[in-house]
Amino acid sequence: MKEYLNKLSNEVIGAAIEVHQDLGPGLLESSYEASLQHELSLREIGSVRQLLLAITNQGLVIPDAYRIDLLVEGCLVVELKTVEALVQIHSSQVLTYLRMSNNHLGLLINFRTVLLKDGIKRLVHNFPS
Repeated sequence: MKEYLNKLSNEVIGAAIEVHQDLGPGLLESSYEASLQHELSLREIGSVRQLLLAITNQGLVIPDAYRIDLLVEGCLVVELKTVEALVQIHSSQVLTYLRMSNNHLGLLINFRTVLLKDGIKRLVHNFPS
């Protein structure tokens, strides 16, 4: 599983770099999200956009408590941003998504950078050994 997740994350990063090279910085997050999903599909990598996930709090079920930008191959959480700079709350958001969805690896990608590699952060939660 560990090797598969690492390979998949590298593929997603490659697809994101391709999208960033084509579109450049400065668009809305939704544009990058749709374009990245399309690029992944061209590479025959499955993904779901805007996946709603529920939480339960003291017996109350909140069906749309959070929304994952992209869930790739059912196991890799991808959160996209178009912000001046990533801050700690963005990482916390991805870690929460990982914990709540029982996944182990997430990518936080900020498309508002000159070089996309400067806007990518890899986050893990209980990563398989």
